[in-house]
Amino acid sequence: MHSPVYRGKGDRLFSILVVLILFAIFIIVLYPLLYTLSASFSDPLAVLNGRLWLLPVGWTLKAYGNVLDHPEIWVGYRNTLLYTSVALVFNIVLTILAAFPLSRRDFKGRGLLTGILVFTMFFDGGMITTYLVVHKLHLINTMWALVLPKAINTFNVIVTITFLRHTIPEEVYEAARVDGCSNTRMLLSIAIPLSKPILAVMVLFYAVEQWNSYFDALIYISKQQLFPLQLILRNILIAASASDMTTAADAGATQRMLDSEGIKYAVIILASLPMLILYPFVQRFFVNGVMIGSVKG
Repeated sequence: MHSPVYRGKGDRLFSILVVLILFAIFIIVLYPLLYTLSASFSDPLAVLNGRLWLLPVGWTLKAYGNVLDHPEIWVGYRNTLLYTSVALVFNIVLTILAAFPLSRRDFKGRGLLTGILVFTMFFDGGMITTYLVVHKLHLINTMWALVLPKAINTFNVIVTITFLRHTIPEEVYEAARVDGCSNTRMLLSIAIPLSKPILAVMVLFYAVEQWNSYFDALIYISKQQLFPLQLILRNILIAASASDMTTAADAGATQRMLDSEGIKYAVIILASLPMLILYPFVQRFFVNGVMIGSVKG
């Protein structure tokens, strides 16, 4: 039996301090989310007057009605779901194909290739060079302009390499090789089944990155029917703000200003909702996946 560990007064005070700090960080992170959600259901006048603290004031769905009255919202949702789904296939397949050989100790030249991979984290061609490549490949105004340039993320590859290297013992591969397994078979039958936690984390990382991206679409897409959700919501918000400034002398300017204030919060919630729904499904893998490599066992 293990003897109980004595915890002195200093240890208890330290634990209490850590809990209080973490609770404060939790409140700091959670409050803006709750405030935004409540503001999207509140009377905009109450929000502007500072009467909203946590719970909705003057409950209303008008802000969501104003946003959803734009038919392009549904086009944006469809496009973003398509772009994110297709991008995830490329992201996960290319990440695991790059990470698996680089995690193997018997792969000659893995140090050089890993160094080249890390080099790209600090130096890249820049926006102009990337645009010229996309243009020369005739990808402008196509889905592939949003998918292929970000098909693989160096940081995610390094995290996956670390996971594979520290989770799957080399002896497992050696035993599989003795049994006649090829490298492809090892990847499909050993590496991938044992990598579910990190693959779930990669799905979350890549999905959030692709879902929230609007700048690439702003550069590469000019056809409105191809706009992703984030770009459409951005345009709606800009249009509402511009309408306020150009109609200041209008009798209905005050109401339009209030409507645009509600639209701001509704847009944030609509844009964040899918990722908030996705997170609980991968949360149980998240901690294990991102902490791999921090402590060697």
